[in-house]
Amino acid sequence: MTPTAQASPEQNNYKGWRGIKRAFATPSALTMLFLGFGSGLPFLLVGVTLSTWLRDTGVALSVIGLISYASFFYVLKFLWAPLIDRYPLPFLGRRKGWLAVSQLLLIIALASMALMGPESSLLLFVALAGVVAFAGATQDIVIDAYRIEVAPLESQAALAATYILGYRFGLIVSGAIALYLAELTGWTTAYLIMAACILLPLLAGLLSKEPAAQELIVREIRLWDAFIKPFQEFFSRNGIWLALALLAFVGLFKLPDQMIGVLAGPFYLDSGYTKADIATVSKVYGVWIGIAGAFLGGICIAAFSLRSMLVIAALAVSVSNIAYLLMANNPGESWAFFATISADNLSQGFAGVVLVAFMSSLTNRNFTATQYALLVSLAHLPGKFIGGLSGYIVEASSYSTFFIMSTLSVIPTLLLLAWIWHRIQDDNPK
Repeated sequence: MTPTAQASPEQNNYKGWRGIKRAFATPSALTMLFLGFGSGLPFLLVGVTLSTWLRDTGVALSVIGLISYASFFYVLKFLWAPLIDRYPLPFLGRRKGWLAVSQLLLIIALASMALMGPESSLLLFVALAGVVAFAGATQDIVIDAYRIEVAPLESQAALAATYILGYRFGLIVSGAIALYLAELTGWTTAYLIMAACILLPLLAGLLSKEPAAQELIVREIRLWDAFIKPFQEFFSRNGIWLALALLAFVGLFKLPDQMIGVLAGPFYLDSGYTKADIATVSKVYGVWIGIAGAFLGGICIAAFSLRSMLVIAALAVSVSNIAYLLMANNPGESWAFFATISADNLSQGFAGVVLVAFMSSLTNRNFTATQYALLVSLAHLPGKFIGGLSGYIVEASSYSTFFIMSTLSVIPTLLLLAWIWHRIQDDNPK
């Protein structure tokens, strides 16, 4: 009998205020805080922070948009997730071994980016950014699988909230701290320090425990089956049409937010704000607002219906984009910057936890890494594709037009949610 099976109903009850407190107090929640920091750190370093660096050196918006495709590994990680599910490394354990390797690769690639810079060879610099994205995506595969396997479904909202708390700390460091360092000491020093920061999640991973072996049942399968069975199981469990609808819904859920992501840094610079302004408002104040949104999401999921939270989160992500019109029409005004970041980051934090909890509920624990990686990849695919073209869209129209387009992109998401509403259960039990 597994430890989960031996636990009393009271121990496994994570609903209500007592349950919320119990879930957030688990050792796994503390571990996810540090691992979340590791996930959040490289994401901005190949995203908004990198775009700001490139714009600061005079790279055109259209080129910056295209360079953002170097981070496409975050979208494609489901392609090599089956290998991580199927093959453990001969050291540290099934999850910890892959985690350590990906984090060491991150350190090397980030340090190489720092020492080279975009001025020497833009092509090689972008290739190194791709390596960072690949290593970061691999790290995410392992961390997501670890989170789902190490604790019962009822506590996933709490683990998601602490993970996102750590993730937001990672965003503060790779966003605000990196920009402050770039302003004071230059981009090379900033990225070298970012590489050193990976040592913290590396240590946390080495000290973490492996998920209980009893929970990992279907492992001894052929290599080809390692790629086929996770997808086969997902479609057979849900049915073809519902499975496709679920995948499409996940893919479109955060599209309004992701459309803006690539050009956020350049937009701030073009609006008259300095790197220090961006660091203070967007990467410090904004991240704390995002943390508040994440914990609000975790509490609401524990207290209310997951389906109703999906509706609220989707609408919040979309409507918050209208706030960017304040900045577009009031360039350089601090109050507009604070108002926009407040609306955007609160909705992002809330929606992030809701989406993580929903995607976690859709996975089968025998294929955790592969199925969750597929869902996360789809959650980034539409926004990543449009984000790469966003520079051309803005240059052909305006920032304001682009923000309105991003707000309206929620319509297909709401239509899909209406179709799957009565076809999914609130708790999605396995």
